[in-house]
Amino acid sequence: MVREEPYYRQVTDEVDLYEAAYSVRMPMMLKGPTGCGKTRFVEYMAWRLGKPLITVACNEDMTASDLVGRFLLDASGTRWQDGPLAVAARHGAICYLDEVVEARQDTTVVIHPLTDARRALPLEKKGEVIEAHPDFQIVISYNPGYQSLMKDLKQSTKQRFGALDFNYPEHDVEAEIVAHETGVDIETAKNLVHIGERARNLKGHGLDEGLSTRMLIYAGSLIAKGVSPLAACRVALVRPITDDPDMRDALDSAVTTYF
Repeated sequence: MVREEPYYRQVTDEVDLYEAAYSVRMPMMLKGPTGCGKTRFVEYMAWRLGKPLITVACNEDMTASDLVGRFLLDASGTRWQDGPLAVAARHGAICYLDEVVEARQDTTVVIHPLTDARRALPLEKKGEVIEAHPDFQIVISYNPGYQSLMKDLKQSTKQRFGALDFNYPEHDVEAEIVAHETGVDIETAKNLVHIGERARNLKGHGLDEGLSTRMLIYAGSLIAKGVSPLAACRVALVRPITDDPDMRDALDSAVTTYF
C-alpha cells in the first residue's frame, strides 16, 4: 500500500481519465520519455484509489516464470511461489510493468489473458487458473522515443490497452515541481528548467535523450545542499547524459548562461 500521498502535479486530464479507466478495469499503457513522471503517476493513482501497488522493473532476462511464479525447493520438498503478476491478480493489486518492452516478447505474452474479457491467469506448471480479483488492474509503461523496431510491443499487445501520453510539463509547471521536490527557490528552479529545455532541443542533434525532470530534481537537490549551481549542473545534468566533448561544451555553455 502507498501509505502517504506522493507529490504529483496534474498536467491535463490524466487523473480523471485514469480513474474512469480503472472503474471499468481497463488495462492502461503509459507512454512518454524517461523521467517525466510515469512511475510517480502510478504511485499517486494507487494512493488515490486506495489500492495496493506491485511494481516490476522489466529487463531482457526476465522470464514468464519471473512474472507468474515457479516451484521452489525448500527443507520440506517443493512449494509453489507466486510471481508478482499472480500475487496482484489474486489479491486485487495494481500491477505496474515498468519499461515493458525491455522484456522478451514471449514473456509479455503471459499478460494477454489478463487484459481481455477472460481476466484470468493460467498457471500451466501448477495446473491452476487464477480468476483475477475484481480490483485487479495491469498498467505498463514504455518510452517510445528510443525503442528500435526490435524492441516494440506487438499489435496484439498494444490493442489490449488504453493509452495515456506523458511528456515533460510546461515551463512553469515543471519549475513548480522542481522547486517542491528539492526546496530551491522558484527562480533557481526556472533556470534549471531553461537548461533542460535547451538540452531537449538537442535531442536527435547529438543527444539521444533530453534532460529529464528527474535529472533537474537531482541538480536542484545538490544546489539545496549548498553545492554551487555550476558544479551541481555539471554532476547531475551534463556529465551523465553525454561523453562527447563538443556536446558537453554546448551544455556547459547553456548552464553558464543561466548560472
